[in-house]
Amino acid sequence: MLTHNGHGNPDTNRIMVEKNPIMRPATATPKKKKRSFFWFYAFIFLLILGGAAVYVFFQRYQAQEALASATRQMAVSTVYVVHPEKGAADIHLVLPGTVQAEMESSVYAQVSGYVKRWLVDIGAPVKAGQLLAEIDTPVIDQQLLQSRAALAQVQANLDLAKMTAARYNDLLKTNAVSKQDVDNQNAGVAIQEANLAAAEANVRGLEQMEVFKEVTAPFDGIVTARKIDVGDYVTGSGSGSAAPGSAPSQTATPSQEMFRVAQTKTLRVYVNVPENYSDEIVPGITATLDLASSPGQKVTGTLTRTSQSIDPNSLTLLAEVDIPNADGKLLPGGYAQVHFDITTSHPPLVIPGNALIFRAQGAQVGVVDMDDNTVHLQNIKIGRDFGTKLEVVDGLQETDSVIVNPSDSLTDGAHVQVNDQSQISRQ
Repeated sequence: MLTHNGHGNPDTNRIMVEKNPIMRPATATPKKKKRSFFWFYAFIFLLILGGAAVYVFFQRYQAQEALASATRQMAVSTVYVVHPEKGAADIHLVLPGTVQAEMESSVYAQVSGYVKRWLVDIGAPVKAGQLLAEIDTPVIDQQLLQSRAALAQVQANLDLAKMTAARYNDLLKTNAVSKQDVDNQNAGVAIQEANLAAAEANVRGLEQMEVFKEVTAPFDGIVTARKIDVGDYVTGSGSGSAAPGSAPSQTATPSQEMFRVAQTKTLRVYVNVPENYSDEIVPGITATLDLASSPGQKVTGTLTRTSQSIDPNSLTLLAEVDIPNADGKLLPGGYAQVHFDITTSHPPLVIPGNALIFRAQGAQVGVVDMDDNTVHLQNIKIGRDFGTKLEVVDGLQETDSVIVNPSDSLTDGAHVQVNDQSQISRQ
């Protein structure tokens, strides 16, 4: 409490000041304000620092995700696909063929011996039955002489047996001989008659072999080969070493080809037609041929017959085209290109040539399943090759998505990104 003169107890004055806020010193309020502002600014700084850290972390996360996504995209290959197209219904089919004579036969030796002479050479026209060569057969000649002598001997024995049997039959009338003796003599006659028939057959057989000493042409034609010369030993189908009095041996030994004769008034051209064209290749259609032996000359023929069956090994139909060749200018045994103009009701599909994959499994293409963008390696059967394009006979549908320019690393089941070239070309 203050005195009138303003002086009082100092302790009492301090207590009164502390209890009375109005009487506090003015210096206490600024210190508390400074502390409050410090914590406020510290909180704001920490908030900004935390936000910056979150922002940097989020940016790094986005960068990592973008890198991972780019890596995944780079790991998935991008492929270009096209859809197979239908080929033309009118087809010009070119197939290789072999030219053969209408008839061609090899002339073999039927008896063994030495070539005595030959009368025709290659390129010579011959008629059926014309003499081509003669064979000298001393062994068969000797056998024929022996067989004829044996035949005479058997004939004499038969005559004797007949006379003896006649005498016994006369003696039987007077009971001078027994019935058994007469029967024996009659049986002897029958035996000799059988021996005579065998000897005659042996002689006829050797005489027939003698006919084969003359080698003749089997039909009208041209001699295309001669494989013997004078003095050559030729072997026939029979050895000709039969014992005297017996039939000649027919032991099979290799026959030797002496001549080859061909009939070329009509030539046959054999063509293997792919199975998918077998319905259109029917007898009566016309074919045009390019013959290697007659370059620049167009030859027209007619398809006369087919085998009416598909070869299971080559999956082709054998067809025959006949060519008239009355003047003999066209030569058999050569190569020909056979042209057919046909119209098919089921034209094959066509794909780019650069879509083909050659691996151990054979011809394949990569087909993309558009539902999940996976690759399937499809085996196909190729038809004609046009260079930039290929015919696919079997293995593809018109709606398939075929990969062009496939990489060597393309595998079955791989995931890919698809760029449809067919849609781009339509636009």
